[in-house]
Amino acid sequence: MIVKVLNNWYSGSNKLERLWLLAKIEFKLRYYENKLGVFWALLKPIMDIGIYYIVFQVIMKQDVPAFASYLFIGLIIFNFFIESTSGTIQILNTKKYLYEYSNMNKLEIYMSTLLSNVIGFSFNILMFLLYYNFIEPQSLGSNVESLWMFPIFINVFILSLGVSLILSNIFVIAKDINQIWQVFATCLFFLSPVFYKLSSFKEALPNFDYANPIAGIIINARRVMMQGIQPDFELMFFDFGYALSFLFIGLILLNKLGSKAAEKL
Repeated sequence: MIVKVLNNWYSGSNKLERLWLLAKIEFKLRYYENKLGVFWALLKPIMDIGIYYIVFQVIMKQDVPAFASYLFIGLIIFNFFIESTSGTIQILNTKKYLYEYSNMNKLEIYMSTLLSNVIGFSFNILMFLLYYNFIEPQSLGSNVESLWMFPIFINVFILSLGVSLILSNIFVIAKDINQIWQVFATCLFFLSPVFYKLSSFKEALPNFDYANPIAGIIINARRVMMQGIQPDFELMFFDFGYALSFLFIGLILLNKLGSKAAEKL
């Protein structure tokens, strides 16, 4: 069943070229009517960092070394996950014309949407590297361990795709999943070490970094990007396990519910 879904997506020509074209169009349309255009893709995380920095470093005094960079890497990973999942809940409805009146596979539509978020994520990672290496006064600098960020990002991409498939297919039969996910996403944000000191997070929620894949991904991203050490491989194993499990469930739902989406929506 799962192999059939993947084979249907892969069959045909120019898949990657079409995916990239759709991703670029999606990214540009997102900011088309804004005066600042795609600059908002960079401006929003910077504004978020400013707000959280004032609240948690100036007012609450978290006492985290290189706190602005600590916030930066946590926010861009969490925001990628939330934008990729929340933005695709109604995708089978809003982009019904693509799979009804063209030869596009449904999975291809998901992939192109997530790839458009990858473009914004790439801008943010570049900004982080520039800030951390040239502006951050407490920077240790980047080294070869930073290359571990590639498999870490693949982890969060697979996780986002899996959760997107699950949520959007549940939406076919239960529209209130949108509101439920908004509440859950808020809880997930405050139960992840985005702005908390890691020691405080682990003390308050022992072993919760193994139960929350986003927490584990953020922790490992900071290890390789800011501390210059290898990721926690046990934690990474758990995170990839979550991601692949969600993807497996999502593909099953896409095969079962997604095939009837055009009739039900």
